[in-house]
Amino acid sequence: MALDPQKTALVLIEFQNEFTTEGGKLHDAVKSVMESTGMLANAKATMDAARDKGVLICHCPITFSDDYKELSKEPYGILANVKGGGAFKASEWGGAFCDTMKPADTDVIVQGKRGLCGFASTNLRFILSQNRIENVVLAGFLTNCCVESTMRAAYENGFRVFTLTDCCAATSQEEQDAAVKFTFPMFSLPIKHTEFLAMLP
Repeated sequence: MALDPQKTALVLIEFQNEFTTEGGKLHDAVKSVMESTGMLANAKATMDAARDKGVLICHCPITFSDDYKELSKEPYGILANVKGGGAFKASEWGGAFCDTMKPADTDVIVQGKRGLCGFASTNLRFILSQNRIENVVLAGFLTNCCVESTMRAAYENGFRVFTLTDCCAATSQEEQDAAVKFTFPMFSLPIKHTEFLAMLP
């Protein structure tokens, strides 16, 4: 299967210091899975090569104000953990893009992500529509959370969705393996980053 780079977007979800970098509040939770696939190096290689081939690179970070006023006073689930741990503050190092995955001037930074899905509350749908995108390729954190939520929404919105299995990480190998084996094939075409790059002319 060949992909037209002009109709393809690589959506990079939450490649921020909290996850990717030693000292990040959530780094220890994902470190072992990151290392098991080499996902950060794979994502960097994919981003650079795809950009050179004309693919639209979209960075999709999550950030909050220092007092988390965007969230309810008593959030539950994963957002409660984010708030309780003081993670992803826009004003702090942890909320910044990691050095490895810093956006280039030609890249697009998705605005407004405060929850799990890359489409909910953001301008991602507008960006993809304006650029006549048909193929959405996903990578990032967490495999079974924000990547999966964005995958489902992209699938429902009629895009052809590819998820890069060796460019994602979860908080345990069990969660990683279960998502890749059971969930990814329901809402996307799961492939390795080398397979994706081979589809680009």
